[in-house]
Amino acid sequence: MRVIVVGCEYSGVSTLIKGLDDWAEQRGFHHHLDDHFTIPDAYHLSAEEQQAMLDMLPAIKERFQRFQLVYHVRLLHRYRHILLGGFHIEETIYGPRYYYPGKAQPVREYEPEMPDNTILVHLHAAQDIIRQRMEVAPHPHQLVPSDDVAEVLDAYAVEVRQSWIHRKIEIDTSALTPETLLASFLQKSIPHLDAEDAGIRTLIG
Repeated sequence: MRVIVVGCEYSGVSTLIKGLDDWAEQRGFHHHLDDHFTIPDAYHLSAEEQQAMLDMLPAIKERFQRFQLVYHVRLLHRYRHILLGGFHIEETIYGPRYYYPGKAQPVREYEPEMPDNTILVHLHAAQDIIRQRMEVAPHPHQLVPSDDVAEVLDAYAVEVRQSWIHRKIEIDTSALTPETLLASFLQKSIPHLDAEDAGIRTLIG
């Protein structure tokens, strides 16, 4: 299963990826997981290194992110089971807004190079739910300001709609728990699984 999960910050992207990865491990198969496309990379870097990423000049951030995207397109081919959080669609939305203002990242060109069985999952939630999650469990390096939530939600909807990836899943996470989010994804993924994913289809039931 090759899965790219995207959505506004606090929509549940990391929650779904972690839940799916745990679900798979418990059933005997392993995903390569990369959920570190939001600057700074809080998964693999120390606090000092994260601050260094935040302090990088805009041009350096743009170049670094571009290299990340190219490298991970290759990983989509290398790994049969891979989970990517945010990835290229996150970059086309967040990059010009927060990392290198005003400079667009032409990410659509990467999609024809991705495997045909890549599944694009778009998570979204009501604006007030996103803002409530911001208040209840704030991220250490929150990126999206509360005032930008509506605009960012709309931008994701547009980018996912325009994406050339054919296998798409939409999930409204407003009223979902981590468990029901995972269950919803698994059921919605069934029509998009191919012959190589027959074992996963059996496990879902």
